Amino acid sequence: MLRAPFLAITLALPFSLGMPAALVAQTPVQGVQGSVLAQQSPDVFAVMQALQLYDLMAVLSDEGIAAATDLEADMFPGQGGAAWQAVVHGIYSTDQLIADMEAALPVDAFTPEMLVTLTDYFTSDVGVRIAQAELETRRAFAQPGVEDMANAIHAERRAAGDPRLDMLATFIAVNDLLERNVVGALNSNFAFYRGLSDGNAFAVEMPEDLILAEVWGQEPQIRADAEEWLYSFQLMAYDDLTDPELQSYIDLSLTPAGQVLNTALFTAFDAVFDRISYELGQAAAVFVAGEET
Repeated sequence: MLRAPFLAITLALPFSLGMPAALVAQTPVQGVQGSVLAQQSPDVFAVMQALQLYDLMAVLSDEGIAAATDLEADMFPGQGGAAWQAVVHGIYSTDQLIADMEAALPVDAFTPEMLVTLTDYFTSDVGVRIAQAELETRRAFAQPGVEDMANAIHAERRAAGDPRLDMLATFIAVNDLLERNVVGALNSNFAFYRGLSDGNAFAVEMPEDLILAEVWGQEPQIRADAEEWLYSFQLMAYDDLTDPELQSYIDLSLTPAGQVLNTALFTAFDAVFDRISYELGQAAAVFVAGEET
Protein backbone atom coordinates (compact mmCIF):
# COMPACT_ATOMS: atom_id res chain seq x y z
CA MET A 1 0.00 0.00 0.00
CA LEU A 2 1.36 3.41 -0.97
CA ARG A 3 1.34 5.70 2.03
CA ALA A 4 0.21 9.30 1.80
CA PRO A 5 2.42 11.95 3.33
CA PHE A 6 1.15 14.12 6.14
CA LEU A 7 0.36 16.98 3.80
CA ALA A 8 -1.74 19.43 5.75
CA ILE A 9 -0.13 19.97 9.14
CA THR A 10 0.89 23.41 8.08
CA LEU A 11 -1.73 26.06 8.76
CA ALA A 12 -1.40 26.05 12.51
CA LEU A 13 -2.13 29.65 13.35
CA PRO A 14 -5.58 31.09 12.79
CA PHE A 15 -4.80 34.73 12.31
CA SER A 16 -1.97 36.92 11.13
CA LEU A 17 1.27 35.95 9.49
CA GLY A 18 3.43 38.96 8.78
CA MET A 19 7.04 40.05 8.53
CA PRO A 20 9.23 42.88 9.77
CA ALA A 21 8.97 46.03 7.69
CA ALA A 22 12.72 45.96 7.08
CA LEU A 23 12.38 42.60 5.33
CA VAL A 24 9.36 43.41 3.17
CA ALA A 25 10.25 43.45 -0.51
CA GLN A 26 9.72 46.74 -2.29
CA THR A 27 7.86 44.96 -5.09
CA PRO A 28 4.41 43.46 -4.41
CA VAL A 29 4.05 39.78 -3.60
CA GLN A 30 3.34 37.79 -6.75
CA GLY A 31 -0.37 37.71 -7.49
CA VAL A 32 -1.52 40.58 -5.26
CA GLN A 33 -1.75 43.06 -8.12
CA GLY A 34 -4.28 40.79 -9.82
CA SER A 35 -6.21 39.97 -6.67
CA VAL A 36 -9.88 39.28 -7.33
CA LEU A 37 -10.60 39.92 -3.66
CA ALA A 38 -9.17 43.44 -3.91
CA GLN A 39 -11.74 44.22 -6.58
CA GLN A 40 -14.76 42.45 -5.13
CA SER A 41 -14.29 42.95 -1.37
CA PRO A 42 -11.68 45.65 -0.75
CA ASP A 43 -12.37 45.82 3.01
CA VAL A 44 -11.76 42.09 3.41
CA PHE A 45 -8.72 42.35 1.16
CA ALA A 46 -7.37 45.09 3.42
CA VAL A 47 -7.65 42.76 6.42
CA MET A 48 -5.89 39.95 4.56
CA GLN A 49 -3.11 42.36 3.66
CA ALA A 50 -2.87 43.47 7.29
CA LEU A 51 -2.48 39.79 8.17
CA GLN A 52 0.32 39.55 5.56
CA LEU A 53 -1.56 36.59 4.13
CA TYR A 54 -0.12 37.09 0.67
CA ASP A 55 3.41 36.79 2.01
CA LEU A 56 2.33 33.52 3.65
CA MET A 57 1.22 32.14 0.29
CA ALA A 58 4.73 32.64 -1.06
CA VAL A 59 6.12 30.79 1.97
CA LEU A 60 3.68 27.92 1.44
CA SER A 61 4.74 27.72 -2.19
CA ASP A 62 8.39 27.41 -1.21
CA GLU A 63 7.56 24.81 1.46
CA GLY A 64 5.55 22.69 -0.93
CA ILE A 65 8.13 22.73 -3.69
CA ALA A 66 10.83 21.70 -1.21
CA ALA A 67 8.66 18.92 0.26
CA ALA A 68 7.95 17.52 -3.19
CA THR A 69 11.56 16.37 -3.39
CA ASP A 70 10.97 14.14 -0.37
CA LEU A 71 7.72 12.90 -1.89
CA GLU A 72 9.59 11.83 -5.01
CA ALA A 73 12.26 10.07 -2.93
CA ASP A 74 9.60 8.16 -0.98
CA MET A 75 7.30 7.16 -3.83
CA PHE A 76 9.26 7.03 -7.10
CA PRO A 77 12.95 7.64 -6.37
CA GLY A 78 14.92 8.88 -9.32
CA GLN A 79 11.91 8.82 -11.65
CA GLY A 80 10.67 12.41 -11.44
CA GLY A 81 13.52 14.67 -12.39
CA ALA A 82 12.83 17.93 -14.18
CA ALA A 83 9.36 16.79 -15.27
CA TRP A 84 8.25 16.27 -11.67
CA GLN A 85 9.69 19.62 -10.62
CA ALA A 86 7.84 21.36 -13.43
CA VAL A 87 4.54 19.81 -12.39
CA VAL A 88 5.13 20.66 -8.74
CA HIS A 89 5.98 24.28 -9.52
CA GLY A 90 2.67 24.54 -11.34
CA ILE A 91 0.69 22.99 -8.50
CA TYR A 92 2.34 25.25 -5.93
CA SER A 93 2.34 28.42 -8.01
CA THR A 94 1.94 31.39 -5.67
CA ASP A 95 -0.61 32.92 -8.04
CA GLN A 96 -2.65 29.70 -7.95
CA LEU A 97 -2.47 29.46 -4.17
CA ILE A 98 -3.71 33.04 -3.88
CA ALA A 99 -6.52 32.40 -6.34
CA ASP A 100 -7.59 29.25 -4.46
CA MET A 101 -7.50 31.04 -1.11
CA GLU A 102 -9.48 34.04 -2.32
CA ALA A 103 -12.09 31.89 -4.08
CA ALA A 104 -12.73 29.81 -0.96
CA LEU A 105 -12.67 32.66 1.57
CA PRO A 106 -16.23 33.22 2.89
CA VAL A 107 -16.17 37.00 2.64
CA ASP A 108 -19.88 37.37 3.40
CA ALA A 109 -19.26 36.06 6.93
CA PHE A 110 -17.57 39.34 7.91
CA THR A 111 -19.65 42.30 9.05
CA PRO A 112 -18.30 45.85 8.73
CA GLU A 113 -17.90 45.97 12.51
CA MET A 114 -15.83 42.78 12.47
CA LEU A 115 -13.55 44.16 9.79
CA VAL A 116 -12.95 47.31 11.83
CA THR A 117 -12.11 45.20 14.91
CA LEU A 118 -9.66 43.05 12.96
CA THR A 119 -8.02 45.93 11.14
CA ASP A 120 -7.59 47.89 14.37
CA TYR A 121 -5.95 44.95 16.12
CA PHE A 122 -3.61 43.86 13.34
CA THR A 123 -2.42 47.39 12.66
CA SER A 124 -1.76 48.04 16.36
CA ASP A 125 1.72 47.67 17.82
CA VAL A 126 1.05 44.28 19.37
CA GLY A 127 -0.82 43.01 16.31
CA VAL A 128 2.01 43.97 13.97
CA ARG A 129 4.58 42.37 16.26
CA ILE A 130 2.55 39.15 16.44
CA ALA A 131 2.26 39.12 12.67
CA GLN A 132 5.96 39.66 12.25
CA ALA A 133 6.89 36.91 14.68
CA GLU A 134 4.52 34.37 13.15
CA LEU A 135 5.84 34.61 9.61
CA GLU A 136 9.47 34.81 10.66
CA THR A 137 9.00 31.67 12.78
CA ARG A 138 7.27 29.95 9.89
CA ARG A 139 10.21 30.78 7.67
CA ALA A 140 12.68 29.69 10.33
CA PHE A 141 10.97 26.30 10.67
CA ALA A 142 11.85 25.61 7.04
CA GLN A 143 15.56 25.78 7.88
CA PRO A 144 17.36 22.55 8.82
CA GLY A 145 17.34 21.81 12.51
CA VAL A 146 15.15 24.73 13.63
CA GLU A 147 11.96 22.75 14.18
CA ASP A 148 13.90 20.07 16.08
CA MET A 149 15.39 22.78 18.27
CA ALA A 150 11.93 24.24 18.90
CA ASN A 151 10.62 20.78 19.82
CA ALA A 152 13.47 20.37 22.32
CA ILE A 153 12.69 23.74 23.87
CA HIS A 154 9.04 22.74 24.15
CA ALA A 155 9.99 19.51 25.93
CA GLU A 156 12.25 21.38 28.35
CA ARG A 157 9.68 24.03 29.18
CA ARG A 158 6.94 21.44 29.62
CA ALA A 159 9.16 19.47 32.00
CA ALA A 160 9.82 22.68 33.92
CA GLY A 161 6.09 23.46 34.18
CA ASP A 162 6.34 26.74 32.27
CA PRO A 163 3.04 28.63 32.82
CA ARG A 164 3.25 30.05 29.27
CA LEU A 165 2.15 26.60 28.08
CA ASP A 166 -1.13 27.05 29.93
CA MET A 167 -1.80 30.25 27.98
CA LEU A 168 -0.94 28.51 24.72
CA ALA A 169 -3.27 25.65 25.64
CA THR A 170 -6.05 28.20 26.07
CA PHE A 171 -5.21 29.81 22.73
CA ILE A 172 -5.22 26.43 21.00
CA ALA A 173 -8.52 25.45 22.61
CA VAL A 174 -10.28 28.76 21.93
CA ASN A 175 -9.43 28.50 18.23
CA ASP A 176 -9.88 24.71 18.04
CA LEU A 177 -6.47 24.57 16.41
CA LEU A 178 -5.61 20.96 17.13
CA GLU A 179 -8.85 19.48 15.85
CA ARG A 180 -8.96 21.74 12.81
CA ASN A 181 -5.40 20.83 11.85
CA VAL A 182 -5.99 17.11 12.35
CA VAL A 183 -9.15 17.18 10.26
CA GLY A 184 -7.39 19.23 7.60
CA ALA A 185 -4.51 16.77 7.42
CA LEU A 186 -6.83 13.78 7.18
CA ASN A 187 -8.88 15.42 4.44
CA SER A 188 -5.75 16.34 2.52
CA ASN A 189 -4.37 12.83 2.75
CA PHE A 190 -7.73 11.48 1.58
CA ALA A 191 -7.58 13.88 -1.39
CA PHE A 192 -4.03 12.68 -2.13
CA TYR A 193 -5.18 9.06 -2.24
CA ARG A 194 -8.09 9.99 -4.49
CA GLY A 195 -5.64 11.65 -6.82
CA LEU A 196 -3.45 8.56 -6.83
CA SER A 197 -6.46 6.34 -7.49
CA ASP A 198 -7.88 8.56 -10.23
CA GLY A 199 -4.41 8.67 -11.78
CA ASN A 200 -4.30 4.86 -11.88
CA ALA A 201 -1.41 4.47 -9.47
CA PHE A 202 -2.87 1.21 -8.17
CA ALA A 203 -3.04 -2.09 -10.03
CA VAL A 204 -6.74 -2.34 -9.17
CA GLU A 205 -9.23 0.37 -8.30
CA MET A 206 -8.94 1.35 -4.64
CA PRO A 207 -12.39 1.45 -2.94
CA GLU A 208 -13.23 4.60 -1.01
CA ASP A 209 -13.77 2.68 2.23
CA LEU A 210 -10.24 1.28 1.96
CA ILE A 211 -8.85 4.78 1.39
CA LEU A 212 -10.78 6.02 4.43
CA ALA A 213 -9.45 3.18 6.57
CA GLU A 214 -5.89 3.84 5.45
CA VAL A 215 -6.16 7.57 6.13
CA TRP A 216 -7.89 7.13 9.48
CA GLY A 217 -5.11 4.78 10.54
CA GLN A 218 -2.74 7.75 10.31
CA GLU A 219 -4.81 9.86 12.72
CA PRO A 220 -2.88 9.14 15.96
CA GLN A 221 0.46 10.10 14.40
CA ILE A 222 -1.03 13.15 12.71
CA ARG A 223 -2.55 14.28 16.02
CA ALA A 224 0.71 13.83 17.92
CA ASP A 225 2.71 15.66 15.25
CA ALA A 226 0.19 18.50 15.03
CA GLU A 227 0.10 19.02 18.79
CA GLU A 228 3.88 19.15 19.06
CA TRP A 229 4.08 21.52 16.09
CA LEU A 230 1.52 23.89 17.60
CA TYR A 231 3.24 24.23 20.96
CA SER A 232 6.77 24.37 19.55
CA PHE A 233 5.82 26.95 16.94
CA GLN A 234 3.92 29.18 19.32
CA LEU A 235 6.57 29.06 22.03
CA MET A 236 9.08 30.31 19.50
CA ALA A 237 6.81 32.83 17.77
CA TYR A 238 5.42 34.43 20.95
CA ASP A 239 8.52 34.25 23.12
CA ASP A 240 8.96 38.04 23.11
CA LEU A 241 5.33 38.76 24.00
CA THR A 242 4.41 39.65 27.56
CA ASP A 243 1.58 37.71 29.15
CA PRO A 244 -0.83 40.67 28.77
CA GLU A 245 0.09 40.94 25.07
CA LEU A 246 -0.53 37.25 24.48
CA GLN A 247 -3.75 37.55 26.47
CA SER A 248 -4.88 40.28 24.08
CA TYR A 249 -4.54 37.79 21.22
CA ILE A 250 -6.58 35.24 23.15
CA ASP A 251 -9.18 37.91 23.89
CA LEU A 252 -9.43 38.75 20.19
CA SER A 253 -9.93 35.05 19.46
CA LEU A 254 -12.97 35.05 21.74
CA THR A 255 -14.71 37.91 19.93
CA PRO A 256 -17.18 37.28 17.09
CA ALA A 257 -14.65 38.91 14.74
CA GLY A 258 -11.89 36.56 15.86
CA GLN A 259 -14.06 33.47 15.62
CA VAL A 260 -15.29 34.35 12.13
CA LEU A 261 -11.75 35.08 10.95
CA ASN A 262 -10.47 31.80 12.35
CA THR A 263 -13.19 29.79 10.64
CA ALA A 264 -12.84 31.72 7.39
CA LEU A 265 -9.10 31.15 7.16
CA PHE A 266 -9.39 27.44 7.87
CA THR A 267 -12.16 27.16 5.28
CA ALA A 268 -9.96 28.88 2.71
CA PHE A 269 -6.81 26.94 3.48
CA ASP A 270 -8.59 23.60 3.63
CA ALA A 271 -9.67 24.24 0.05
CA VAL A 272 -6.11 25.18 -0.91
CA PHE A 273 -4.62 22.03 0.59
CA ASP A 274 -7.33 19.74 -0.77
CA ARG A 275 -6.67 20.99 -4.31
CA ILE A 276 -2.91 20.69 -3.87
CA SER A 277 -3.17 17.19 -2.41
CA TYR A 278 -5.45 15.84 -5.12
CA GLU A 279 -3.30 17.26 -7.91
CA LEU A 280 -0.11 15.96 -6.27
CA GLY A 281 -1.69 12.50 -6.10
CA GLN A 282 -2.69 12.62 -9.75
CA ALA A 283 0.75 13.80 -10.78
CA ALA A 284 2.57 11.28 -8.61
CA ALA A 285 0.45 8.49 -10.08
CA VAL A 286 2.01 9.07 -13.50
CA PHE A 287 5.51 8.59 -12.13
CA VAL A 288 4.54 5.67 -9.87
CA ALA A 289 3.02 3.89 -12.86
CA GLY A 290 6.13 4.60 -14.91
CA GLU A 291 8.33 3.14 -12.17
CA GLU A 292 6.27 -0.06 -12.09
CA THR A 293 6.35 -0.71 -15.85
